[in-house]
Formats: sequence, structure tokens, C-alpha cells
Amino acid sequence: MKLSRSAFEKQLQNLAKLSENQTYLLAVSGGADSMVLMHLFNELRGSGYQFQVAHINYKLRDKDSDSDQKVVQDFCLKNNIKFHLYEVSEKDKKPKNSIQLWARDIRYKFFREIQEKENLDFLVTAHHLNDQLETFIINLSKASGINGLSGMPANENKILRPLLNFSKEEIYRFAEENKINFREDLSNKKNDYLRNKIRNEIVPKLSETNEQFLENFRKSILYLNQTKDFVHQQIEKIEKNISIKSEENIILNKEKLSQETEFIQFEILKKYGFNQPEEIKKIFITETGSIFYSKEYKLIINRNELIFIELNSNIEIQEEIILTNTTELHQKHFSIDISQYIEIIEEINKDFNWEFDAEKLAYPLKLRTKNEGDLFYPIGFLGKKKVSKFFRDEKLSILAKQKIWLLADANDYVLGIIPFRQDRRYAKDEKTQKVLAIFNRK
Repeated sequence: MKLSRSAFEKQLQNLAKLSENQTYLLAVSGGADSMVLMHLFNELRGSGYQFQVAHINYKLRDKDSDSDQKVVQDFCLKNNIKFHLYEVSEKDKKPKNSIQLWARDIRYKFFREIQEKENLDFLVTAHHLNDQLETFIINLSKASGINGLSGMPANENKILRPLLNFSKEEIYRFAEENKINFREDLSNKKNDYLRNKIRNEIVPKLSETNEQFLENFRKSILYLNQTKDFVHQQIEKIEKNISIKSEENIILNKEKLSQETEFIQFEILKKYGFNQPEEIKKIFITETGSIFYSKEYKLIINRNELIFIELNSNIEIQEEIILTNTTELHQKHFSIDISQYIEIIEEINKDFNWEFDAEKLAYPLKLRTKNEGDLFYPIGFLGKKKVSKFFRDEKLSILAKQKIWLLADANDYVLGIIPFRQDRRYAKDEKTQKVLAIFNRK
């Protein structure tokens, strides 16, 4: 595929689905690919493309690093392009190993900061077809599946890679034809990193097998991405079919998902952060009540349900509500509509009307969630019963248990489990002079 201004603009338009106000931050190192990227964007400025440039000087190659910075900075100065520079200093402690990961963390943090400060929509990088081939080979060695073999996406999380369909050779030819100044990073010739070894030794041997090797690879990547898109569409259909309706949480049918292939189980569960094969096996064999955690979700096993609850440390869970209007009872008969204070979830919502001997109660009354060891004396039963045992006997789902409120007095004694059962010790009887009614009407 021949690189030209029109071919590049077409790629960019396909990726960004352009509107007039979209803005771009270009990551420019000073090498041929990123300098060509900047040149092409500069050529398109007359068409309304708004962009700025970011460069990181890692100080890893002495004067060469400074020369890289100068070639980028000079181009921006000559063409009146806003230039952002990050110079690595002593505060950016260099690791003894994993220099590449360290450098990547620095640059993407810097890019995000600029995008936020300057309100720039897209980050644009100069990855090209040869980079894509190297990534494919690396992922092939990791058994990364169809997602890894599909290579780098051309548009992912507001990162655009409009040169992915163009080879390194085509980029060099374009730079020569347009007299674009660039810097060659000689460290890329060393085989001290896996990617460099693949670039310098493996890719040339593969290209020797077929002069159309890179072009055929470009087509293969296209087919793989189309296959990946199709597979993901089918997985979405399967997930929709096994989803159980819930406004607050994500609930999947455990039995139906267990009947799918391991690949489909993995693809669905990894969306919620569960991507370890051994952990996924446990999810399907563990008992009800078991809980698994990922970085973003809590997974609760509830009989035939997988309940995913999004973790959010900013959410405050209310555990107690004081019923302030029960502190003074001047009337013979006093009533409280419980729906003023709480909303009983649909799964257990039903009418109830509990009548208490108001003079037996310690005020103020309150609504609270279950505590360890809670017990009460339910009407219609002999003796006492643990609240946890009552929940089990009612065969309540784990989510329902978490949302049930107890009515308690000032001494924290349980007066009833809303909306199921009242405690008989405080119920109205023939000797009652003052009645307090607690009720709910759907």
C-alpha cells in the first residue's frame, strides 16, 4: 500500500469518524515514522486538523537524546505547532531492568496529563505494519489467542494508529521523497530486547521466504480482525441469552454458562476481571455463598446465579436509620409507614402490619442491617431463632439478604425482620394500652 497524503487522510477518517472539533496529540520521538506522522498532520492543517506534539527526552543516549529532541522541536517551531516536552530527571528513577516498561509508563502518563490539560480528544502514535508483525510474533509466543494475534487495534481507548497499514519501507520512501528530516535510533540495531531480536533477525528471514510476505501479513491481520469482531458479536449474543434481568447488578445464569466452551467462559468472565483458568474452574464448582474478587468486581455465587457487583470505594453503605418520630407517643394508637424510610426490593416486597405494645419498647427505634449473632422470637414459632437461620429457611438470595432491614429498639434488640416476621415478645396483647403499628403497603 503506497503511503500518500490522501491515503493517510482516508485511514485517519476511517478511524476517528471525524467531526470538526476533534483534536489530536501526536507522540513524536524523532524517528522516521513519527516525523512522517507529524509531517502528514501538518499537511492536513489546511483541512481543519488541530493537533499538538509531545516528546519525551529519556536521557538514555546522551547527546543523541538531545538531538532527537531538537529535530522534533525545530519542526514544531518552524511550523508554529504547540510543543510539549518531558525531560527525564533524577526523580524518575531508572530500574535496573525493564527499561522499556519504565519508559512506557512515563510517556503515557505524560500524554494523559497533556490531553487532560489541553482538552485533546485523541492520542496518535506512529506504529506501522512492521511493528504490527513484531507484536504478532511476540503474542504468538505467549499463546495469547485471537485477541493477541489480531495485533494492535488501529483505534483503541482514544489512541489512534493511522500508519498501521503502511510498512517501514513505505514510510522511509515517503520521508525521502518529501525531504523529511528524522533521527535514526541506533539502539534499535542491538538485539538486547526481544522486539529488536525479532525485528533484526526473524522478520528478515520470514521476508526472504516470500517477497509478498509483509503484504500477505497485512491481509491476514485484516481477516483476523474481522474474525475477532464476528466472534465477539457471537459471545455478546450468548451473554445476553444467559443474563438475568437486574437493574442494579449483572447476573448470569451459572448453569447455562457452565455448558459453554472454556473459550466462551473465559471471554465472558474476563470482562469482569476473572481471567485465570484455575479461578474460572473454581467459580463453577464452588458452593453457594462463595465470593471472588477482581480489581473492579465482587462475584457472589448464589445457587444457579453468578452475581457481579461493581466495586466502588466512594459509595457509602447506610447501615442504620433512626425512626425519630417514635420518641414521643402521645396518642393511644400511633403508626409508621415504613416506606417513608426504606424501599423494600421487588423480590421480597409485600404488605405487612405489625402492632406493638408501645410501652414495652426502648426508644428511639431504628432500622439496621443484620449483625453477627442476631436472634429474635418470631411470631408463629416456638422459642428463639437466629436471623441468619431464618434467612436460610426462607431460601433468600444472597442479594436479597444484603438488602433486608431489621427493625430494632434502642438496646439493639430485634423487633422484626422486614417484611417477614415480627418478634412476639413486644407484640400487642390484651393488656396493651398504647399501640405502635409498623406497616408497609405496596
